[in-house]
Amino acid sequence: MEIRAARPGDVDAAVALHDALVPYLVVTRSSLIRRLTAPAAPGNGAFAAVDDGELVGWASGGLIGGSNPLDGELRLLIRPEYRGRGIGTRLLEATHADLRTAGATSARVFADPSSVDWAARFGYRQTRQVHYAGIDPRKVTDLPEVPSQVQLVSFTEVDPRLLHAADEVAQRTKPGDAKILSHPYDAWLADIWNAPDLVREVSVAAMYDGQIIAFTRNHGDRAKMWSRMTSTMPEYRGRGLAKLVKSAALHRAADAGIEGAYTANYDGNTPMLAVNEWLGYDRIATHAVLICPL
Repeated sequence: MEIRAARPGDVDAAVALHDALVPYLVVTRSSLIRRLTAPAAPGNGAFAAVDDGELVGWASGGLIGGSNPLDGELRLLIRPEYRGRGIGTRLLEATHADLRTAGATSARVFADPSSVDWAARFGYRQTRQVHYAGIDPRKVTDLPEVPSQVQLVSFTEVDPRLLHAADEVAQRTKPGDAKILSHPYDAWLADIWNAPDLVREVSVAAMYDGQIIAFTRNHGDRAKMWSRMTSTMPEYRGRGLAKLVKSAALHRAADAGIEGAYTANYDGNTPMLAVNEWLGYDRIATHAVLICPL
């Protein structure tokens, strides 16, 4: 069994592994190619477990931009028939070492409940749960009425500086364990706006008086998409705008031929869970949110 740094040649096998084990996380070839061809940087490592030339395990880490103190996050996948052989331990240790080198003080992972006891051996503790849900965009309910003077626009028509300003507010006010204070514009532009898997034509903003008052940002490819962030500015909450932008995005996704849309919400995020239920999302899985000091 070989544990090594992931390579560009691993992309197809890594996508296949994700699709087999966690298809609702929507990992795309474009996002993995970007990760594996970018200049090496501490905290952004990816590691492969290879048995006789076959990819059987995968771990990847990342730094949560704008968090203070600096937090890391990771993903760890092992094919079921290879579990219990120490592969996960070796991949986790490699990822932890990479995050420590980058200065991260903690690591967060969303894990299948069956792995909670195993993760506890490395210092992980559960803080909450996260629920995954999916929908065929072609089955979404009718678009709610758009309020007077509010305009729905895709990200192809949005000034990225306006979106960055809205995202700063969204990150500071969203539920979660990472304390995100600010994501500087240039870094946000590279990490978010110029991400190869950002599907701008099916990401939607609600505009009022020249400002973004709600938005939903979707990543993926032409087959499926992941709703990575949906938010309404605090002074406009309680008016159905999150429901509106998500509904509009799903209708645009259906028109674009996308057949699967996925999202995730913390168990305490009652408003967004209610929005997704109204839209017709079906619960797919529930993971434990685990955090470990590094």
